[in-house]
This record gives sequence, structure tokens and C-alpha cells, in this order.
Amino acid sequence: QVQLVESGGGLVQAGGSLRLSCAASGSIFNLYTMGWYRQAPGKQRQMVAIINSGGGTNYAESVKGRFTISRDNAKSTVYLQMNSLKSEDTDVYYCNTFPVAVAQWGQGTQVTVSS
Repeated sequence: QVQLVESGGGLVQAGGSLRLSCAASGSIFNLYTMGWYRQAPGKQRQMVAIINSGGGTNYAESVKGRFTISRDNAKSTVYLQMNSLKSEDTDVYYCNTFPVAVAQWGQGTQVTVSS
């Protein structure tokens, strides 16, 4: 059973930065495109950023130029560097494979941006 553990969230003022980490157990990590997603209460989970096995990236329009996704295959970890945070970035952030979530969803990490 593959497990994903997200960390690095917290409370930050608007304009600040956070770096999220997602550690994956199991052998799927190096084979799959990995993604960061976010979800607000009562809303659908949305893709924020993805990175394929070769390091190619893509971002949601709302975070382009502010967020950077990266991965360390040796550590089976994917990161999300979030800069110039806005109040609308407040959400619970999750990682999983993309476009199909192969692994069981983790607990996520809460990001709260105060204005």
C-alpha cells in the first residue's frame, strides 16, 4: 500500500512563502507524474501543479509565476515552493499521482494565508 505524507503547511501572512513536502512510500514515485492538489471545504479538489518523471512541469493559471514544483526521486519526495502567497491560496494541500490518483489520499497539510 503506497502512502503519501504531506507536511510543511502553516499560517503565513499574505506575500509570504511556504515550502510543502510530500514523502511517498512504495515504488510508484519514480514512475509517475506527481501532482499537488488543493481543496477548500465543500469544494472539489483541484490540481495546482504537476511534475513528470523527467522533470517537466505544469501549473494552474492561478499559481503560475508564484509556485514551483520539484521532485527528488532519490528521496521519493515532491516539493511545492509557494511564494507571494495570497488569501485565496488558503486550502488543504494534498499530493498524489496525476492525472489519476493511484495512491490513497493522505491527510493533507493546511495552508492558511492571512491578509
